[in-house]
Amino acid sequence: MALKIKLARGGATHHPVYRIVVAEARGRRDGRFVEVLGTYSPKAKKEQLQIKLDRADYWISVGAKPTDTTRALIKKARKVEVEEGVAKVIAETV
Repeated sequence: MALKIKLARGGATHHPVYRIVVAEARGRRDGRFVEVLGTYSPKAKKEQLQIKLDRADYWISVGAKPTDTTRALIKKARKVEVEEGVAKVIAETV
């Protein structure tokens, strides 16, 4: 069973909300999944991306392959996490 980290669409017409899920590669876009890793709301102003990076790292280490879009979202989440970490350290030292 080959696994992929991909997006499953939800939400209303013209207002998509995607779940970032681990699912079988040959399965349907919105079909069964193994685990939900987070959400992505492209039209939201705040809290656009929420993802559990530790679980994403686990699934990638086990052999799940992220799609191009989810790979970019994981990369974006890592960048935000590093920037927030730096901001927290600066705030604590002041």
